[in-house]
Amino acid sequence: MNQAKIISVIGARPQFIKMAMISKELVNHDDLEHVIVHTGQHFDENMSRVFFDEMEIPKPDYNLQIDSLSHGAMTGQMLEAVENVLLDEHPDLVLVYGDTNSTLAGALAAKKLKLAVAHIEAGMRSYRIDMPEELNRVLTDRISDILFCPTETAVGNLIKEGYGDLPCRIVRCGDVMYDASVYYRSISGECSRILKRLDLHDFVLCTVHRAENTDDAENLKSIMEGLNRIAQDMPIVMPLHPRTRKAMDTHGIVAEFTVIEPVGFFDMIELTRHCRLVITDSGGLQKEAYFFRKGCVTLRGETEWVELVEHGYNILAGSCAEKIREAYGGMMSANLQFEDGIYGDGSASRQIVDELRTSISSRQIPK
Repeated sequence: MNQAKIISVIGARPQFIKMAMISKELVNHDDLEHVIVHTGQHFDENMSRVFFDEMEIPKPDYNLQIDSLSHGAMTGQMLEAVENVLLDEHPDLVLVYGDTNSTLAGALAAKKLKLAVAHIEAGMRSYRIDMPEELNRVLTDRISDILFCPTETAVGNLIKEGYGDLPCRIVRCGDVMYDASVYYRSISGECSRILKRLDLHDFVLCTVHRAENTDDAENLKSIMEGLNRIAQDMPIVMPLHPRTRKAMDTHGIVAEFTVIEPVGFFDMIELTRHCRLVITDSGGLQKEAYFFRKGCVTLRGETEWVELVEHGYNILAGSCAEKIREAYGGMMSANLQFEDGIYGDGSASRQIVDELRTSISSRQIPK
């Protein structure tokens, strides 16, 4: 049997989780071979053997070990290294995920070699072109042949930008991370002991890590002031990012609530499932709050996940202490239903693989 070859290019921990969902579908098809390339962009000590074994994530076929460089140097080295892999492997299609430097490098390397590219999480926009993630996602979308959109908003963004007139296919498939939340929440309680260890019952889950907050001392001070005030009403648990810890130490900022070391995926699922509310500047955690039927206060002035704001599941509070406190109060009293299926029905991975098989077998991938 002739096999078509798909290469996934990934570089960050969330991309491994998304790729795992796709891989679970790909192994059901004997006509498809899946090769995994890890650029090494994010070195993560949590990505140990336990990470791969417990989460049933296939290990990469290639690890390019490119990390700890400037954006330009990192993307350039990845472009060269991924190109060499593609020349050796001769894939039918290259699959990229999200909005990291690895995403852009994988897409660029493939298109330079006239290979088909499919982008998972296409169409996402913050309209902040000063953000590296925005550059990566916009440029990747523009050179992709198949654009897998997680939401109707993402589809609409592409249509507004003229993609309907370009030689590409736009597919609304739902969110692969929702697939992951459905799959992993069935086993997270067996793998995580964090609730018992911290004796948690009624609490707010908070994370802060974005450069716009950690690298601006006034923003960070204001955020922590707002959180300290909330902590007088409700316990807060914050897995503290190393960059945030360093900034707090540098500026003498004190958290008057529970701060813990960064946690693994299963621990974060359990914290999100059992908290009362999420406060975060993370894009991914905004969605995960919705997946687990929790309201969210976002410590940014904008979000890629605008549908969460439009439906009342998310309030944008920025870094203002008073707005953070007000948003917390508003969200705690909100009557949220979570019945609208914004991110699909948990079958995004299957839909993506079905589309890839059809496109490759029928040679209908746009050129």
